[in-house]
Amino acid sequence: MFERVLAILTKEFKQIFRDPRMKTVIFVTPLVQILLFGYAANKDINYVPTGILDRDNTVESRELIRRFIYSKYFIPEHYIYTEKEQNSLLDKGKVTVVIHIDRGFGRNINAGKDAQVQLAFDGTDSNTAMIVMGYANTIVSEFQYDLMKQKAIALGEIVAIPNVDLKDRAWFNGNLISRNYYLPGVIATIVTMMSLLLTAMAIVKEKEIGTMEQLIVSPIKPIELIVGKLLPFAVIALVQITLITILGVLWFHVPLRGNLLLLLFSTCIYLFTTLGIGLFISTVSSTQQEAMMSVFLFYMPTILLSGFAYPIANMPVVIQYSTFLNPLRYFMVVIRGIFLKGVGLDILWTQLVPLLVIGMLVISFSTFKFRKSLG
Repeated sequence: MFERVLAILTKEFKQIFRDPRMKTVIFVTPLVQILLFGYAANKDINYVPTGILDRDNTVESRELIRRFIYSKYFIPEHYIYTEKEQNSLLDKGKVTVVIHIDRGFGRNINAGKDAQVQLAFDGTDSNTAMIVMGYANTIVSEFQYDLMKQKAIALGEIVAIPNVDLKDRAWFNGNLISRNYYLPGVIATIVTMMSLLLTAMAIVKEKEIGTMEQLIVSPIKPIELIVGKLLPFAVIALVQITLITILGVLWFHVPLRGNLLLLLFSTCIYLFTTLGIGLFISTVSSTQQEAMMSVFLFYMPTILLSGFAYPIANMPVVIQYSTFLNPLRYFMVVIRGIFLKGVGLDILWTQLVPLLVIGMLVISFSTFKFRKSLG
């Protein structure tokens, strides 16, 4: 049995590496993807193109604008004078926010009256808008506090203005860098896509070129053929995750606080599901185009329901329960736990056990279906 499986393995590796395009897909594509996602998957807002509409032009209005500008987030791109210009800049997307101060702002402050400032912003990206609003509220609150303090001093009143000092402490990602959160998830999605695609396409290719019939009539048992077919792609997936992990750690400085061997072990468990699903897709598909479409139809819901970009807790209850059938949900928790938290089996076993159960069920069903199709 070992000799026959080894023969299939040798054949598969020769067939894979004989095609230059396949080499590119296996080794170059994942590295390019991690580079692109590493720079693109970043929700940190450090640059906010800003328009300034100051109709008051007093010491008070200029001081408030100065605080926005020197906050390092709001970058003044346009100084405008009319609301028409404001609407035009927002419509064309040239600015994210316009600070609009009407006449009477300074006069109202000096008279002890309420003064208003309008922050007109582009709300198409709700995440950016909420972060920008948080920045602005902080700046205005500090401005208001300083005004109260200055007025108390000017009146000669000794007033103790209480100050609540909030001490925050972020565990695992001290600087709250969004890239550190997203890149481990990107690694998981790349491994998912590549293992699914390679498995489904390779077996369907055998059908198209007519070599599958030759394998069926050979003295190779179905289980030997399945092992020989799937094992090369498991090895390739492990090499891929090692390469893109090294790139993520060395190039993007994503912390790897956990054990690399635990990461590879968890990946092996996860590969039961992806290779099994790829085997099932190859069984029900007749052409490579059909297999590719089936992979993408499965891949997109898997990503959306994995917690990669959207928190599962914010989804409807029915959808939340359906995510328990998604193996990527568990692997996403595992890979982020290993990278960011540095946790071990004593914590991650609650994720690995369901992942192993799902993987064994999927690989068993897919193997049975594949063996039945061979018969």
